[in-house]
Amino acid sequence: MNVYMGHENLWKNNLDNLMRPLLNYGIACMSMGFLVEETAPVVWRGLLVMSAVEKLLRQVDWGQLDYLVVDMPPGTGDVQLSISQNIPISGAVIVSTPQDIALMDAHKGAEMFRKVHVPVLGLIQNMSVFQCPKCKYKTPLFGTDGARKLARTLNLDVLGDIPLHLSIREASDIGQPVVFSQPESDEAKAYLRVAVEVVRRLPPPPE
Repeated sequence: MNVYMGHENLWKNNLDNLMRPLLNYGIACMSMGFLVEETAPVVWRGLLVMSAVEKLLRQVDWGQLDYLVVDMPPGTGDVQLSISQNIPISGAVIVSTPQDIALMDAHKGAEMFRKVHVPVLGLIQNMSVFQCPKCKYKTPLFGTDGARKLARTLNLDVLGDIPLHLSIREASDIGQPVVFSQPESDEAKAYLRVAVEVVRRLPPPPE
């Protein structure tokens, strides 16, 4: 769910002049989408991209975090290169749908992270299968096990499969994670399995 807050609401009144992240369901979140009008495009490259990344990382009052997850666009553009070259990263997770055209970008992304010495923790196969909400019949709309084939090529693990399911879309549209709204559902359990696999592959936090 897109949220827009005016700058006066985001900036925290303290000596460090830090922004306050939005907090929901115990998760702190900050995005460039919170800093611009909802319909305004963000068309930046190069130094402007890195400046924005630095602002989101170092000018936000994150507090004490267990993990910091950076959601990046697909591909191997300025955002990926700037972050991987300027910020210590514990690991990268590649997310792809199973069809060939998406897997090409996923393959390039994995190779890019390897070249800049960022460990690739594994692949997530998104929209792996569509399940009819009425008859429960499952259809692999975007192909079958494409991410698994790529994982074998790259010698990586598949961290999990996320289905294409109506409840995920409905929960997202109202800003409520499916793991909260329907915690016992198969789709919620799929997300939780992925989270467990990611954490298991990360280095232990410092004492």
